[in-house]
Amino acid sequence: MMEIMLQLIDKTRIETLKEPRRAAALIAALLAALFMAGAAAAGASKGELPIPAATLALMAARDTTPDAPILMRAYKKESEIEVWKLNKSGRYVFLKSFPICRWSGALGPKTRQGDRQTPEGFYAVGPHQMNPYSHYYLSFDTGYPNAYDRAHGGSGSDVMVHGTCSSAGCFAMTDRQVAEIFALAREALRGGQSAFQFQSYPFRMSAQNMARYRSDPNIAFWRELKEGSDRFEATGEELDVSVVNGRYAFAPSKDPANELLAAARHAREQARVAAFIKEGSAAVRTTYSDGGQNPYFAALLRKGAHLGDVSRPEALAFAGVDEVLSPARGVCARKGGCPDAIGRGPEATKAAADQPRMDAPAADQPRIILAAARVAPMPQTEPITLAPAPFCYSLGRPAPAQSTIAGGMPVLPAVWFD
Repeated sequence: MMEIMLQLIDKTRIETLKEPRRAAALIAALLAALFMAGAAAAGASKGELPIPAATLALMAARDTTPDAPILMRAYKKESEIEVWKLNKSGRYVFLKSFPICRWSGALGPKTRQGDRQTPEGFYAVGPHQMNPYSHYYLSFDTGYPNAYDRAHGGSGSDVMVHGTCSSAGCFAMTDRQVAEIFALAREALRGGQSAFQFQSYPFRMSAQNMARYRSDPNIAFWRELKEGSDRFEATGEELDVSVVNGRYAFAPSKDPANELLAAARHAREQARVAAFIKEGSAAVRTTYSDGGQNPYFAALLRKGAHLGDVSRPEALAFAGVDEVLSPARGVCARKGGCPDAIGRGPEATKAAADQPRMDAPAADQPRIILAAARVAPMPQTEPITLAPAPFCYSLGRPAPAQSTIAGGMPVLPAVWFD
């Protein structure tokens, strides 16, 4: 690039004396070349930021290195991306978690272009999917659609993990967070990993959650994801994923001992799901206006922090509202939720039932009446900002007081929106 610019400069000196018009064109070309060189340098610079020293210390404590293979796990409901690293014993270990600033859509897989859904499933990210020149600071393509998505007619592309706090189907992080995530992935790929696995889940795939969402239309798909999640957590091995007859399939571990661990964990988790249902777990469906945000960022907004362009912040007022399809009963009703000890054996279940209830009664919480006399707690952590607004705009002021009347909408001052 530098050689081309020097040639243009020499040519401009000559043409200025001969043909002024041609000289002007050459000057314009020179300016364009300088701009491109500057943009390339900026992209290369932010794409080469080092891994923070604190994270390097975490790696050392977990017996892993920057160039060791990496794996990521995303949870939409909890709005988190976890980073895992392969340690020297050959097992993936948890490194750290990053809060998601914004994701869009609802719980469930992405199925078509423009549905604003953040995808769920198992994806692979190679070097060619890393983008240091992103318009959203830094980004990498998750690999949607994968073979499973295509088998089910899934359409769309360019579903990213990127900077800024604006999402239309992507995992939107802050610039600072995505810089660290990008650096972690970059070093692993440079260390010889051909592609890293990106696992995307609707929520943490616990037995209790699987019992709670048993009546959701996506439960059959989520059971496939649960099988993969159980296998990874039992073995610490990257999943060998394929698609057979339109379903996710997982190859057995090459280590017979690990395969026994995977089978035992999956059977144990299935038994726990059945136990939660038997003991009276409620069945719910969690609804969203348009995606969610980690509570960490909601707290920052309430303190007046500026997060830049936040996509559809008014939708966050309706993020993560549980619609109760079947109310809790038995021990789960008496305790205000199912104790985690359920399903860990008859003695543990009985002990949990005998313990006094520790949480506040559900009647003390604000409630909103849903269709067919269904009730669900109304979240208090998200600001209600219901007002006509552009698709994406700056939000950096503290939230107004939340209305205590179900369905009430606060009137916002004229200065609220930029």
